[in-house]
Amino acid sequence: MEELAQRPPSPATSPAHPEEMDETTTLVCKPRNKGGTSNLSSAAFNVINSIIGSGMIGLPYSLKQAGFPLGILLLLAVAYITDYSIILLIKGGNLSGTNSYQALVNKAFGFVGYLILSALQFLYPFIAMISYNIITGDTLTKVFQRIPGVDQDNLLIGRHVIILCVTIIFTLPLSLFRNISKLGKVSLVSLILTVLILVFGIIRAITFSAQVTQTENPWVFAKPNAAQAIGVMSFGDIFENYCRDDDLATFGRFCYGITVILTFPIECFVTREVLANVFFDGNLTTICHVALTVIVIALATSVSLVYDCLGIVLELNGVLSATPLVFILPAACYLRFSEERWTHSDNLLSALILTIGVLVMIVGFVMTVLHPQDCSHGQEMPYCFLGNSSLYNQTVLSSPQTHQP
Repeated sequence: MEELAQRPPSPATSPAHPEEMDETTTLVCKPRNKGGTSNLSSAAFNVINSIIGSGMIGLPYSLKQAGFPLGILLLLAVAYITDYSIILLIKGGNLSGTNSYQALVNKAFGFVGYLILSALQFLYPFIAMISYNIITGDTLTKVFQRIPGVDQDNLLIGRHVIILCVTIIFTLPLSLFRNISKLGKVSLVSLILTVLILVFGIIRAITFSAQVTQTENPWVFAKPNAAQAIGVMSFGDIFENYCRDDDLATFGRFCYGITVILTFPIECFVTREVLANVFFDGNLTTICHVALTVIVIALATSVSLVYDCLGIVLELNGVLSATPLVFILPAACYLRFSEERWTHSDNLLSALILTIGVLVMIVGFVMTVLHPQDCSHGQEMPYCFLGNSSLYNQTVLSSPQTHQP
């Protein structure tokens, strides 16, 4: 949930308590508020890029976790609950006289509730940034390995080097923009590449299916990891299913890597905005803007360099951040201000969504900790080596990326 307005006054920053504010911080990091403008097309491209860029690729992972039939039903249910939660936020705002998610939670549960919301709003895009870096490193590594004459053991195409180079050359400069409308053209390019990825997926679904060994019980209705699937409903790297010598897959990986790189700055905007709202009343000088951006990106990059298990990262982000933001808080805020009888349909649905959200968060977290998913990636699938066992043994045993953390 991205900010729609400045954060409501809190006891520590309210004009009624000017003596409690640090004058140096005020002068350095709190300039006069300057409004920004964005045309409709730029706003639309950014919103669509944020939604599709991080959602289209990830559905296979969620469906795999839940089981395909149950996964489809859960996807529809999550879509309905998300839509209804937005309606609850609007109704709650009307009842409380507030015009933003932050102000609504602040009025419903006080400053502590506001801080909890801000922490969730920070963690969700921040962990997404870590996920994007992990995907970038894994995906572009395979792309560069396909360049003629490039050795697979070359240090310059290792995931750590690639993540650092992409961060310094692309994501950091793009994230330094102060106005998100500047990313409109970048988001348009990302959307075009997403369409190309979709076309690639359709082509390979037709031409590649005959080479894949039939999975055992592929149409099983439900699997134990449904709770994590509800929380994730986000993205997983489907390009791990294709062989390294597949030129069309290499082109798809390249488009995918660029798409992820171009989506990264949007998440950075959200994390920076949350921190600016909490600590600086939403207003930053150029110096503080640059410093905060560098710190956020440096932290996300550091984590992605040390840890590279995408599945667990997505599951924890889903159950601990997304579920409270979408399920729990909107319903709790509406119930706080509702003046209808408890038997009213909105109250009953809100209570149901709140209960489901709490259960998904608890069960999903427990399942993730007790039954973590396999974290192997960079490993070729067996069907890539049919009829060539020597190549299979040589590649799998010598590949520096084949690991099982």
